[in-house]
Amino acid sequence: MKTTYKISLIAGFILVIAGAVTGFYLYNKQHKDLGKAKPDYVITATDLLKEFEKDESAASAKYVNRIIEVSGTIESLNTGKDNTLSIILKTDSDFSTVICTFLKAQNHEEFKPGNEITVKGECSGFLTDVLLNNCFLKK
Repeated sequence: MKTTYKISLIAGFILVIAGAVTGFYLYNKQHKDLGKAKPDYVITATDLLKEFEKDESAASAKYVNRIIEVSGTIESLNTGKDNTLSIILKTDSDFSTVICTFLKAQNHEEFKPGNEITVKGECSGFLTDVLLNNCFLKK
């Protein structure tokens, strides 16, 4: 009985340590540096939205969690909490757009409504709009 208790206590202690190490690792995990990464796909904002509208599940399997290089015309800009910047790219749809979120607002002259830009970001999916996160301006 004492041997079983000791083994259970040691196993529990090992599980607690493993959980703490995993939590520490995930808490300190850095974002991918997409500025230097090669994109998996190069596409226009309009074509990207059309693929999601045509077949959302197939487009999700193809693009979600992938690095995408998207080009399009800036429709509007939004600055959020923690100095984040969201750029909305125009599409042919009246209801849906492509939203590109930058971790830190960048002071670029290209970020004006009506300007053509190309960004790289990680696709996180489609709700009403296609969402790209952790974006970088391609120069």
